[in-house]
Amino acid sequence: QVQLVESGGGLVQAGGSLRLSCAASGRTFSDYAMGWFRQAPGKEREFVAAISWSGGTTYYSDSVKGRFTITRDNAKNTVNLQMNSLKPEDTAVYYCASKSSWILSSLDYEYDYWGQGTQVTVSS
Repeated sequence: QVQLVESGGGLVQAGGSLRLSCAASGRTFSDYAMGWFRQAPGKEREFVAAISWSGGTTYYSDSVKGRFTITRDNAKNTVNLQMNSLKPEDTAVYYCASKSSWILSSLDYEYDYWGQGTQVTVSS
């Protein structure tokens, strides 16, 4: 079955950086768009970034644009999220997700597979 496993979360001070990774297995990873979402306590899950099957097209939420970068390595079946200039409001559980099509999307219900999440905490 399809498995997505996130890693790289942790505690960082405001202004710092973290790099999240998502390791995928169970199907031909390179055929599908991938995304990152996050959920803060008491809030709904929100879109962070998405990347096309080839990595050639990316899409970001306004709240992270210019600070976060999503990349993928299809040879290694991984997708990464480089997070710079972190702010306390970035604190959340971050989830990796995979679609069953190549089309980018910011809508969580269009993603079919999800990881278990990794906690990111940014202190002020």
